[in-house]
Amino acid sequence: MSAEKFKVALQYCFPQHGLSRLVGWLAASNNRFISQTFINTFASSFGITLEEAERGEFTAYKSFNDFFTRTLKAEARPLDLDPKSFVSPVDGAVSQQGDVESGTIVQAKGHNYSVATLLGGDPLLAEPFEGGKFTTIYLSPRDYHRIHMPVTGTLTKMTYVPGKLFSVNPATTRHVPGLFARNERLVCHFDTAFGEMVMVLVGATIVAAIETVWAGQVTPPTGKNTFTWHYKGDKAITLDKGQEMGLFKLGSTVIMLMPKNAVAFDENYQAESVVRMGARIGSLTENA
Repeated sequence: MSAEKFKVALQYCFPQHGLSRLVGWLAASNNRFISQTFINTFASSFGITLEEAERGEFTAYKSFNDFFTRTLKAEARPLDLDPKSFVSPVDGAVSQQGDVESGTIVQAKGHNYSVATLLGGDPLLAEPFEGGKFTTIYLSPRDYHRIHMPVTGTLTKMTYVPGKLFSVNPATTRHVPGLFARNERLVCHFDTAFGEMVMVLVGATIVAAIETVWAGQVTPPTGKNTFTWHYKGDKAITLDKGQEMGLFKLGSTVIMLMPKNAVAFDENYQAESVVRMGARIGSLTENA
């Protein structure tokens, strides 16, 4: 067994949720010694500077979570304002992107997984995306961890899907079958100019929390049941392109699904591409 496979195998053995919640408790601590120790160690390990951050001193953050979800200066992530542009919702690296075929999408070479399972198990939820596009973007620990809208959309529903908390780093993605459809996740459905769009926020090992701007912290707490919230009528929420929609407390992955003939990715937008929030990654088609 290779060293990489061995490290992945260990994840099946340790208490994923227990470890993640312990780290989450420490990351939320306002104790100065705990927070500054975590912040300084983390920043040194990943080469993080605060040149783009609104608060430019490490001592300005009251907790590790406060530091990790830091906001950036307005000019740090210019938004592509072309009405036809489809922009990256996050900073990160493209894990995979391509077409939805026979109800499945690509996780890694040799690994596909079910769209229906990803979205919570109902095959009807997957139908609007057959023949459409998907993209998976991985946020490393050093990335900006707030999530923004790639286009303007109106939230229709959100589903919490319980699951495991495997790491979502590239090594684990290569070796754990159906990883993104096994991990805990939030599935957010939006009506857009081109039809339905889904943004899936995937949890991972030591991800302390996933939040949205409309519901606050959704996970934890966790559970064994799937929950769905509907946002219609007076509860409808419209978010503009580039507007913040959520955040991760520690790194994870965002998966987006679009219907057929809605979005065309740019030629330079491919697996392993580095992306920045607000930058153009594709265009709405003439059918949108």
